[in-house]
Amino acid sequence: MFPPATEADENDVAGVGADLEPGTLLLAYRNGLFPMPISRSGVMGWWSPDPRGVLEVDAIRVSRSLRRSARRFTTTVNRSFDQVVGLCAELPRPGGWITPAIRDAYVELHRLGWAHSVEVRLDDELVGGLYGVCLGGVFAAESMFHTETDASKVALWALRDLLDDGHQRMVDVQWLTPHLESLGAHAIDRREYLARLRDGLAVPFPVAFQRRQ
Repeated sequence: MFPPATEADENDVAGVGADLEPGTLLLAYRNGLFPMPISRSGVMGWWSPDPRGVLEVDAIRVSRSLRRSARRFTTTVNRSFDQVVGLCAELPRPGGWITPAIRDAYVELHRLGWAHSVEVRLDDELVGGLYGVCLGGVFAAESMFHTETDASKVALWALRDLLDDGHQRMVDVQWLTPHLESLGAHAIDRREYLARLRDGLAVPFPVAFQRRQ
C-alpha cells in the first residue's frame, strides 16, 4: 500500500523489465510479485518483499475516535477509480512510483474488472480513498490518499467491511510500516505469504467486486 518507510531493499527485487499488460500484471500478482520502479535506475522492478506486510481482515483496527470521525463521510466503491489513482500519484512520496505507465496499466485492470477502488467523500467531494487488485481471497492494496483527516482510514475500514463475508481473506500491504502496524498490520515471511496467496486464489471474489468480473 505504501513503499517502505526507508529506501526499499533491492534484494526484494525478483526480476526487472517486462511490460505492464494485464496478463503480465495478473501473472505477477498470482506469484506474489508487484511492479515498482527501482529508484536508482528507473527500471521497472518486480518486487517480492521478505518479510511481507499483511492485514488480516478481522484484525483491522477501528478506534472509537475513528468511528466518530467517520460519521462525516460517505463511501463508494469503483465510482472514481481513475481519480483515486491520480490523487495517489500526486502525493509527495519518495520514489514517485505511480508513473503514467503504471497509472494507465491499473486503469486498464480496473476496466477489465480486476482492480478496484474505495472512495471516501465529504459533501460529495473526493477526500480519500485506496485502490488495489483483487485476487479472490487476497486484496493487493497498492496505495491510499487523504486530503481530510482520517479519510484514508475510513477507506480501509470500508474495505474491511467489503471483505468481511465469512471467507478467509487478507489485505496485502507489501511492506510493514509503523502507520500500517498501528492499523493492525503485521509481517509474515515470504514462504508463508506465498502459501496463503495460493490458498487465497481459490476463494470466491467478494460480492461487492464480483459484478466487475
